[in-house]
Amino acid sequence: MLAIAADPKDTLAGENSPCLGVGYVVAVAGTGLAHPKRWPDQKPGRQPSCLITVLPRGDRIQAGAVPIGPINEETAMSMLAGQVDVVIGVDTHRDTNTAAAVHALTGEVLGELQCTTDALGYKRVLTFAEQHPGRRVWAIEGTGSFGAGLTTFLLERGQWVVEIDRPARPARRNGAKNDELDAVRAAREALSRQHLAAPRARGDREAMRVLLATRAGAVVARTKAIGQLKALIVNAPEALREQLRRGTTDQQLDRCSRLRTLTTHSVEHRATVRAIRSVARRALFLEAEAAEHESELEELVTAACPELLELPGVGAITAAQFLVSWSHSGRIRNEAAFAALAGVAPIPASSGHTTRYRLNRSGDRQLNRALHTVALSRLQHHAPTKAYATRRTSEGKSPREIKRCLKRAIAREIYRVMEAHARAARTLAEAA
Repeated sequence: MLAIAADPKDTLAGENSPCLGVGYVVAVAGTGLAHPKRWPDQKPGRQPSCLITVLPRGDRIQAGAVPIGPINEETAMSMLAGQVDVVIGVDTHRDTNTAAAVHALTGEVLGELQCTTDALGYKRVLTFAEQHPGRRVWAIEGTGSFGAGLTTFLLERGQWVVEIDRPARPARRNGAKNDELDAVRAAREALSRQHLAAPRARGDREAMRVLLATRAGAVVARTKAIGQLKALIVNAPEALREQLRRGTTDQQLDRCSRLRTLTTHSVEHRATVRAIRSVARRALFLEAEAAEHESELEELVTAACPELLELPGVGAITAAQFLVSWSHSGRIRNEAAFAALAGVAPIPASSGHTTRYRLNRSGDRQLNRALHTVALSRLQHHAPTKAYATRRTSEGKSPREIKRCLKRAIAREIYRVMEAHARAARTLAEAA
């Protein structure tokens, strides 16, 4: 029996099916055509079967020499193979960097080097790379963490650097791992990827990133301090508890920060007052620190892309997060890639007669959070967004689906605003 199927769920096509025009898998059943070695998931009692690749008409390549499925020359050859001669893969750590030079066409390891993470070590690894002549590219893991120093050093000297974050497949099946193997894997990973990520910019972008991280830490610490304060009030002596338990959180913080003790109070009362006063002052200090960082972020965003602050629902914090994730013009190839980075690109989850999409749980979650904040703000205060939500609700969309659609549209708008501002700034710089 011979049958051809383009998809496991599709009806098997006949002999005259147009599917024969492209590469497809043929399932052949019967003892006469069966391969003597069974597939790992074949049970002993099953009827043997084998897979044969049907190539497009006119293709002279042997079936056993190509992967199953349509032949795609663009994905078969790495995008780096014709652009560089050597790829320098670097596995980064806190104290050491391990580099491996790999030939771009053959994948051969040309040399390896381990050096320290300081200025002398950076010079050594650059000298090591220059020993392999030709066009080169650096594939560095963790350009925003342990590899930040080496990345900055190389970019200042005009080197081409790409970021390798997570391998598309395990480095070795047997689990073998060391720094040299990781460096080679980083280089070969760059050769196998169709889209390569550029390192994030520093300067103003890095200033916004550190301020965002520090402010977030202050906000989290303030929340914990307020929770501790309320617990202390609940367990305080009766007279103190009755004095402090009422009012809003801000009123409690103000009142608790000005508490005083008297010599006539008991030891428990005096110790509780000191503890409550200390925690309240800590929470107020953290609140002032977060406000100070927010003011600095607003100044940086205004200088970097003031058009963001003019968009409805976008404030200094969310705008700074957009700029931090976007980094600079040219790093993200289009608005669809930006939506995928933010985790708002819809994922098809259709089956049969059901057509639907599900939420994307991957990507930059801080960027996704910023888009979610803007979407909630617009749903509350933006008239066009309210009208859109009403219309989509009448069409049978759930609130979750409406928010997903809004976040995708907001990501498109934000990306276009940042790219347009970057192009305008570049045009002005060239004209000057």
